[in-house]
Amino acid sequence: MPSPVDRRLVAESRVARFHLGLAALLGVLSAAVIVAQAALLAEVIYRAAMRHASLSELGPTLIALSGVLIARALLAGAFELSGRWGAIRVMSELRSRLVRELLLRRPERRSGSARTGDLASTAVQGVDALESYFAGYLPQLILACIVPLAVIGWVLAIDPVTAAILAFTVPLLVVFMVLIGRGARAQARGRWRSLGLLGAHFLDVVQGLQTLRAYGRENAQEHTLAEVGDRYRSETMATLRIAFLSALVLELCAMIGTALVAATIGLQLVDGALGLQAGLTVLLLAPELYGPLRQVGQQFHSGADASTASERIFEELEGAPAISRAVAPSPAANPALQPIVLRRVAYRYPQRGGDVVQDVDLEIAPGKITALVGTSGAGKSTIARLLMRVADPDRGEVVCGGVDLREMDPDAWREQIAWVPQRPTLFTGTIASNIALYEPHAAREEIWKAARAAGAEAFIEELADGLQTEVGEGARRLSAGQAQRIALARAFLADRPLLLADEPTAHLDEESARTVCETIVRLAGGRTTVLIVHEPLLTELADEVYVMRGGRLAQPDSGPVAPRPRRHGGWIGATA
Repeated sequence: MPSPVDRRLVAESRVARFHLGLAALLGVLSAAVIVAQAALLAEVIYRAAMRHASLSELGPTLIALSGVLIARALLAGAFELSGRWGAIRVMSELRSRLVRELLLRRPERRSGSARTGDLASTAVQGVDALESYFAGYLPQLILACIVPLAVIGWVLAIDPVTAAILAFTVPLLVVFMVLIGRGARAQARGRWRSLGLLGAHFLDVVQGLQTLRAYGRENAQEHTLAEVGDRYRSETMATLRIAFLSALVLELCAMIGTALVAATIGLQLVDGALGLQAGLTVLLLAPELYGPLRQVGQQFHSGADASTASERIFEELEGAPAISRAVAPSPAANPALQPIVLRRVAYRYPQRGGDVVQDVDLEIAPGKITALVGTSGAGKSTIARLLMRVADPDRGEVVCGGVDLREMDPDAWREQIAWVPQRPTLFTGTIASNIALYEPHAAREEIWKAARAAGAEAFIEELADGLQTEVGEGARRLSAGQAQRIALARAFLADRPLLLADEPTAHLDEESARTVCETIVRLAGGRTTVLIVHEPLLTELADEVYVMRGGRLAQPDSGPVAPRPRRHGGWIGATA
């Protein structure tokens, strides 16, 4: 049976626990105010109708009733305000944890663990779901637990017969809520799966729009999106049908229960077994007993949505990391001074069968340029992942300075690495902020110096806003060569001892490629550099070249290539 409260959401969030305690306190106060309102209103009606009390005689009671009504309104507002405040705080806390886990502590889980569109849809749509959960469902659930107990307890002291009827009908409502809740929870999961699929498809289409147009396949994707959207529509309508059905059933049960109470009170009034004021009090309290229960049923789909959204986020937060963390990590070695050695290293991706890297023995000399050459799928980029510690080898070890990387703090090790990927990501912001990605507090002069060293100064100066030019999604787009130079400028500014570059000249024209190669030579000075390459132009830069085929290093007769003498200030000689 599904739990009415998402226990992980409450257990994992301090804000949620505080909010739950505050909601319980407000629920107790609301129950007391509801009982007081019914008792005071019954007294006013009885005294005015039977005793013909004047307005002056009813004055104190009316003032007390007005105070109770104001208090009830204030408590309802407090429920609403605290709920929305709690929803914003809880979702902000979950998002912060999600970013911290995926980007800072466990960046190795970003790729391959989830579809980006699915995760983005859940995180964004989850905000609205949690707001309804904390502002609507959870307060009503608290009231549904406290108010019936207070009402039945008060009625028991007035009329045990009516109290027994109320106590019998409440479990029936709860049973109906549980039965409807099972279907609502399952339907909510299906709806969120459809929403995630729709978000993922839409993101894929937007990212590949130029390719789709080039091959004339935009109409086919439009048909696919329509199918996925129609599936989401169907799931949503099914969820709404369950919500409407639950409202109908609960309203019917509450109406029947109230009618039974009214009939019982009427019979007792006729027999004289119950006074009018007491009967009025009980009659006014009956709808108040069923009200929170009806509201819980109406709000249950909001709770199911929020629970499903949080489940998706907790899957990411609780997933097993791809790397281990030492309890007492050793200090990170300096890769510019000490060699990095791979010993019988093997690795396989969970989604694939077989090792993509097999029994690799490799020594990367400090202060040298080492090139890994091979076709796509040969295992070159996997070696880079192991060097960056976004993955641990399944067998063997990667050692620097005689210490296994698994014994070092991964964050401290990564702080020594400058990464230049094949397709650099330019984040939304200025060119200056993109260059200063590794060093966010760098001075403007330092950023210009890095841009100049990377050969990016010329095209930046041609831009109207220079370093303050906005780039990224929805802003100016840079060419592949310009983006690559921004990535190299990042590495210059970071000034880290280990440089990893994955196909830095891919997708560039010959002139841009040569400019990038010259920049890499300058950047490699005094650093240990690993180039992931397949072009001869880049192998000319390397002191040592290793060839990879099928996840293995080539036979000794085909690698490494003999060291090449380096010219002063620029190219490495093209001849061995």
